[in-house]
Amino acid sequence: MSLELSPARERIMLFTLMALQFIMIVDFMIIMPLSSQLMAVFQIQPTHFGLLVSSYSIAAGVSSLLASSLGDRFDRRNALLFAFVGLLVATLACAYANTFELLLVARIIAGFFGGVLSSIVLAIVGDVFPPNKRGKAMGIVMLAFSLAAIAGVPLGLFISTHFTWQTPFSFLAYSGVAVLIVAYKVVPSVRGHLNQPRVNFFRSYAELFSISNHWWAFATSCLVMFAGFMVIPYIAPTMVSNAGLTDHDLPYIYLCGGIATLFTRPVIGRMTDKHKHWKVLAIMSVLSFIPIILITQTLHTAFVFQLVISTLFFVFVSGRFIPVSALITASCEPRYRGRVMAFSSAVQNFGSGTAALVAGAIMVKAPSGEILHYDWVGYIACVVSLVAIFTAAKVKAVS
Repeated sequence: MSLELSPARERIMLFTLMALQFIMIVDFMIIMPLSSQLMAVFQIQPTHFGLLVSSYSIAAGVSSLLASSLGDRFDRRNALLFAFVGLLVATLACAYANTFELLLVARIIAGFFGGVLSSIVLAIVGDVFPPNKRGKAMGIVMLAFSLAAIAGVPLGLFISTHFTWQTPFSFLAYSGVAVLIVAYKVVPSVRGHLNQPRVNFFRSYAELFSISNHWWAFATSCLVMFAGFMVIPYIAPTMVSNAGLTDHDLPYIYLCGGIATLFTRPVIGRMTDKHKHWKVLAIMSVLSFIPIILITQTLHTAFVFQLVISTLFFVFVSGRFIPVSALITASCEPRYRGRVMAFSSAVQNFGSGTAALVAGAIMVKAPSGEILHYDWVGYIACVVSLVAIFTAAKVKAVS
């Protein structure tokens, strides 16, 4: 069920949704490169910082589970605006947190609203755009990841270096207010799904899980995220500890990777529109094995070579999320889409959190400071990706 919008209105709406995603992604990502500053300011151990990071994903998973039942009961525009306001308030609270406990609470609240926000954005794209335009639309919205890597994270690091660790959160929150105003004006009301009869919370889950196609879609979503986040959180510390890079080199890793994906994501989006989604995912996954294996090895090579490896990692690993998102939106009837996208977001959050914990349990830090067994993590990520290709091939497109 697609809405009739003019091409100009479609473009404005897509770029506004991309801006919403950008704020949410930077809010999630910026905490990780600030690890050394936060541990020094609050005098906390790495285990406490891990809790700070994982709390966001866990809260996002919980909120997405709730939204998978309740998400189809509201106008998607109203739900989007409400969730974004909650995220901005929580982000601003991070800027004013003066203890570890207050920052932890603020991150939990941010995760709660951030988790549901992404699923609402994807559900709107699924409802507004017909299947033949959906992959391209997904590709535009998901350019937010590239922009976050190009501008968000490096700028956040620059701001925190010249001011304080709180300043990036303040800047992000106040910038989000401008995006909120634009979203209020350009995002249309999406109510077509409200014509379906409502069911209670538990019956909603039973109805959602009664369709095997949904199970295969959820499995694919979780596995792709699990494979990626076994590796992603540990790229920065292993490049410093193992590959010999410095903290000043890290922004260039994000910058080059983000610029590359800025050009490749639209191409992957067009491929997704023209070919079966699972086949595009399979190609991206197999190609991703090369940078996954290389980036998880301890290679004492030139910085330029490290940039090439990390850039390929950004392109192929993040590129897999475009066909996965299109696959999930096509796996369900419109009346289920809000719940399906919300539950998919939940399993992605739980998958990423679990992956980081599993990878962290596998790796150990040697007395020399080198992080060991990161290569094992890479091999496991590749195996999990192969399983994801199998489950994706089981998903049937119904809309």
